[in-house]
Amino acid sequence: PCRSVLTVACEQTEVLLFDPISSKHIKTLSEAHEDCVNNIRFLDNRLFATCSDDTTIALWDLRKLNTKVCTLHGHTSWVKNIEYDTNTRLLVTSGFDGNVIIWDTNRCTEDGCPHKKFFHTRFLMRMRLTPDCSKMLISTSSGYLLILHDLDLNKSLEVGSYPILRARRTTSSSDITSSGSSGPRAVGSPCHQNDLGPLSEKHMSRSSQREGGSPRNSLEVLTPEVPGERDRGNCITSLQLHPKGWATLLRCSSNTDDQEWTCVYEFQEGAPVRPVSPRCSLRLTHCIEEANVGRGYIKELCFSPDGRMISSPHGFGIRLLGFDAHCSELVDCLPKEASPLKEIRSLYSHNDVVLTTKFSPTHCQIASGCLSGRVSLYQPKF
Repeated sequence: PCRSVLTVACEQTEVLLFDPISSKHIKTLSEAHEDCVNNIRFLDNRLFATCSDDTTIALWDLRKLNTKVCTLHGHTSWVKNIEYDTNTRLLVTSGFDGNVIIWDTNRCTEDGCPHKKFFHTRFLMRMRLTPDCSKMLISTSSGYLLILHDLDLNKSLEVGSYPILRARRTTSSSDITSSGSSGPRAVGSPCHQNDLGPLSEKHMSRSSQREGGSPRNSLEVLTPEVPGERDRGNCITSLQLHPKGWATLLRCSSNTDDQEWTCVYEFQEGAPVRPVSPRCSLRLTHCIEEANVGRGYIKELCFSPDGRMISSPHGFGIRLLGFDAHCSELVDCLPKEASPLKEIRSLYSHNDVVLTTKFSPTHCQIASGCLSGRVSLYQPKF
């Protein structure tokens, strides 16, 4: 968070640490995990967590990197995502076992820390908390986006213990979540399967309705509109939140693997204007088609710290995208209908497909990492 260290998750069990100002290599955690390292999340300026395909999460302290603070066991498949609630100091993780697990870092020991299963859904891809931790968003490889409103992480969700907010309820709650565990996604291309599972589009409305006075952890199930993709279905591979909580950013690909988009959806709060015309919580405002290279690999994009720009992997480089050509705030350029994102600058320095990119939280600096392991740092000039 203070921009003093850049951490890099690697395929072959390693975590790399760099000084982002000098670009010097600080340290390599050569056996951080027993399988691919997928995600890194800082809890404060010294503690960070890593997750892996070895089904574990590890906590680390920058002041003592020779050993882990502790290892957390609870998932049964690849762990892909880490979030942190700074208010309650609860760590939240999700994996391809379909589980979202809560870890109480207030009571950590060398043997781990207390944890509980919070939520389960089939085909889970990514999970995020809004900046104020009032909502949890979960994306699936079958093209659905789940939103838990008025979030309470201290209350685990079992089958039927929460209201489902949809325009039409034509499937049972057990079709959406269950306390059992589904199997892991297919190895090699975990984000693409033709079977949409129980959340079949023919049984699901494309819009949902929030009702006034809803209880905590109310569930909304959405099928986000994707340009050019109407009937074939899509996979939501990357999920990010606007730093001010105004919007969500998705990377979507078609089930036939021939198209890929970056899409921005504005949060719409409150009751619908007309009860006969339910309004979902998200509205597509901006989108752009992507290069669709490196098929089967997930490309992680991100917002800039002020939310005015998006950095998106694009082939062997990245594109900086804006809501208009002047990098205006999203709220100042909301169109009546979905509009194209504007390309502000393209940066290419890799010899392989770029899979991830990240803005510095404090400086005009961007990092990108490609499939062959190269990390690039940019200081763009406009």
